[in-house]
Amino acid sequence: MLMQALTWPRSIKRLVVVTLDLGLGLLAMWLAFSLRLDTLHWPEGLQWLVYLLGPAMAFPVFVHMGLYRAIFRYNGIAALLTTGRAVTTYGALLLALLLLAKWEGVPRSVGILQPLILLLLIGASRTLGWFWLSGQTRNARHRLLIYGAGVAGAQTAAGLASARQYTLRGFVDDDPRKVGSSINGARVHGASALPALVEREGITDVLLALPSVSHERRRDIIGHLSELPVRIRTLPSLTDLASGRVSVTDFQDLDIVDLLGRAPVAPDQELLERNLRGAVVLVTGAGGSIGSELCRQILRAHPSRLLLVDHSEYALYGIHQELQAAVAAQQDGAAACCTLVPLLANVTDEAHMARICREHQPSSIYHAAAYKHVPMVEANAAEGIFNNVFGTLSVVRAAVEHGARHFVLISTDKAVRPTNVMGASKRIAELVLQAISACGRQPFGSARTPTRFSMVRFGNVLGSSGSVIPLFRRQIAAGGPITVTHPEVTRYFMTIPEAAQLVLQAGAMTEGGDLFLLDMGEPIRIVDLARRMVALSGLTVRSDAHPTGDIEIRFIGLRPGEKLYEELLIGDNPLPTAHPRILRAHEEHAPWSDMQPRLEALRRAALAGDTPAIMALLRQMVPGYQPAGPASP
Repeated sequence: MLMQALTWPRSIKRLVVVTLDLGLGLLAMWLAFSLRLDTLHWPEGLQWLVYLLGPAMAFPVFVHMGLYRAIFRYNGIAALLTTGRAVTTYGALLLALLLLAKWEGVPRSVGILQPLILLLLIGASRTLGWFWLSGQTRNARHRLLIYGAGVAGAQTAAGLASARQYTLRGFVDDDPRKVGSSINGARVHGASALPALVEREGITDVLLALPSVSHERRRDIIGHLSELPVRIRTLPSLTDLASGRVSVTDFQDLDIVDLLGRAPVAPDQELLERNLRGAVVLVTGAGGSIGSELCRQILRAHPSRLLLVDHSEYALYGIHQELQAAVAAQQDGAAACCTLVPLLANVTDEAHMARICREHQPSSIYHAAAYKHVPMVEANAAEGIFNNVFGTLSVVRAAVEHGARHFVLISTDKAVRPTNVMGASKRIAELVLQAISACGRQPFGSARTPTRFSMVRFGNVLGSSGSVIPLFRRQIAAGGPITVTHPEVTRYFMTIPEAAQLVLQAGAMTEGGDLFLLDMGEPIRIVDLARRMVALSGLTVRSDAHPTGDIEIRFIGLRPGEKLYEELLIGDNPLPTAHPRILRAHEEHAPWSDMQPRLEALRRAALAGDTPAIMALLRQMVPGYQPAGPASP
């Protein structure tokens, strides 16, 4: 019966409630007469008119005041207050009518008694209906604990009262003063009681309602929870909670930062804005994972114009729409004055890139356009070389010829002693910038102020397209297996916003020809990351030692060109900079006079699709390039 009622059309539900209220109005009128006359009442004469007038007067008042617009099972204090105001308004009208009419056999006190009784009956019906509809949570599949008995936790508990997915079994808090108390009827427990509580109550989910806790404390809590067979969820940020409304749809899996295991360093705002405020800035690959985040960060630094370059119409449309909404929402006049220019263009089209730079005169260029997926570029070497090497050269030439002051190349740790075409192509792009910077006079015949080139090299970013995090989440949701290439494969990781901020800050520190490395912290074994994600999902890893586990981790072998370990530095002893997470490296490179003829030969081989010739030229141009077989480290 309950599930049938929930599936009724809204019009049917509203009709049922209206009919119920009319019936309660008649009942309240009978009770009012019976109480006043001190006998079980049967109407006669003009009393029949009062019985009919009561509901006839109440219905339009209740409709006007919105009693039938509320969703019944989500009724709360606000709905009850609205009911009280509606019944009070109706009662005043009824009393006034009885005082003026002075009908024989109709006591004036009925105009007071009947509305009071009606208020009690309607309030009781709403409350009983709410309990009836919300009683289903006792059989909810998810049994939940809320970690954090503060404001966010209390708001969440209130939101859960009408939810079908979760049964709230209690709170957990570190504050001993809160332990033993209750919120919305749910008891607050100490953190030390968690293991026993999870086992006794059959807890399936723990929600972190800790929007303002420090990153270190949050990491400690997650570390303890990951040892328990529960899924760990989290609430949005304090900004998202500012409205005071919390819905179960706001529950999220743990943020990628929680999986990283370290706190990002706060950005230096002066460095962030140095080359951006009031400037014309161009970003290639603007619709990609790194490019789009660069655009978001640049927009906050108040450029006068932001040029978004991408060859994917869909990706360009997405980031342009997002940034337009951000500009429209800005209260700051400087930010709101930024002009966004979406430009469909392929960076390998030299004439088009030159036309863009000639028309818009960007002062800073961030080159993030590249093919980056190792197996894909390995299987399409010519396209990878043409895009990553000659696309970079095309944008470099346009920057030099049209007076860009700063050019920042987004590079990768795979450029260090590369074992794949993607890494080798990015290393050549670095060598091009280093060689041009070292020229006494920049090539391409430019007589303008020399462009300052810099390269920023970093490892994997968590959550980017092709990253293991979204892949592992999809595999866990599907019940496994999680596929890992090798038990010992290790990678550096950083969040996309942190990487973008560091790129912008590194670009502001360049003196020309600088190669910056981002301190990525300690490398992480991919299999350890997979195990951690399984544990934080409330599941267990299936193995020979634990054959009843939930998710299998399957090793599928290294992909073509893949390394076991990535490096960030070719030489030794990188130099510190003004930023604790940014290092400056000095690496050997060939002069431009040697690079130029080899680049021409590489261009001819790429245009011809001659993979053997490409591989031979990569060995000549990239010191340390050792193509790896499918199973070689």
